[in-house]
Amino acid sequence: MHRSLLFALLALPTFAVACPPATFAQSLPPAVMEKVQAAQQHVKTIGMEDYRKVVDAAGEALIIDVREPQEYAAGHVPGAVNIPRGVLEFQIWKHVGSPGAPQMAKPLYQQCQSGNRASLAAQSLAELGFTQTRAVVMSLDEWQKAGQPFVK
Repeated sequence: MHRSLLFALLALPTFAVACPPATFAQSLPPAVMEKVQAAQQHVKTIGMEDYRKVVDAAGEALIIDVREPQEYAAGHVPGAVNIPRGVLEFQIWKHVGSPGAPQMAKPLYQQCQSGNRASLAAQSLAELGFTQTRAVVMSLDEWQKAGQPFVK
């Protein structure tokens, strides 16, 4: 991996806090957006309307906010647990059963600010063998503007 791409990926969560989603996506190197688009072709995605149904009646589903802790603390969707994308593969196990007997078919919904990190997170979980991963591809700002449930 190129050092500059690795730096861009590592800096992604911090930069996302400072920039609105539209500006942020436009300022990313094309290689990063290609990676996100490739992930979205390999995972199932949902938008705001379907996500609202999940939030209203999550049942056995686990809603994972993959943003950084300070982003989550500033406000989040009710019922979402915060597992930052950078540690997802290490911390998911305490939410799906032990590593020895995980619930690999548990419905997992990854959500972030715009859907980019959620898409990459969903792909990572699918690569680990989880079979019911979904990336929520929407603007969290638009979610709030539409009056959807949000905890501050």
